Amino acid sequence: MARVKYTDNDVDLVARMMRAEAEGEGKLGMLMVGNVIVNRLKADCLDFEDLRSINDVIFQIQGGNYSFEAVQKGNVFYNRARNVEKRLARQTLDYWRQHPSKYALWYFNPYGECPPTWYGQPFTGQYKQHCYYEPVADTCEGAYRY
Repeated sequence: MARVKYTDNDVDLVARMMRAEAEGEGKLGMLMVGNVIVNRLKADCLDFEDLRSINDVIFQIQGGNYSFEAVQKGNVFYNRARNVEKRLARQTLDYWRQHPSKYALWYFNPYGECPPTWYGQPFTGQYKQHCYYEPVADTCEGAYRY
């Protein structure tokens, strides 16, 4: 059973986002970005309340900007998804989770050391250039749902 319900269009969106945000970090880095997308859909808390679809997550606007920089800047996100990224996207939508993104709702590339918190949320680990953050304990039960 998949972690979330999804369509072929959702697979395409997740695949494009994974590539745009983490292509330089290889397949594992792209899987971690995909996992954060799925976690945001599952969370239904904090900044991610009322997100009901992959489309809602990808195109969420916070503070006047898209949540994901790749949507804002256009870059690779607007290129066609390739088969390799589509396979990875299906993995994250179906079952894939791994530390440090396992319960993460946020990630970013600080071009330096990872800060111990990001918007008040604790650091869970780093993979290559991206730092991952999960919600403060007992503030977002949904982030920990399979």
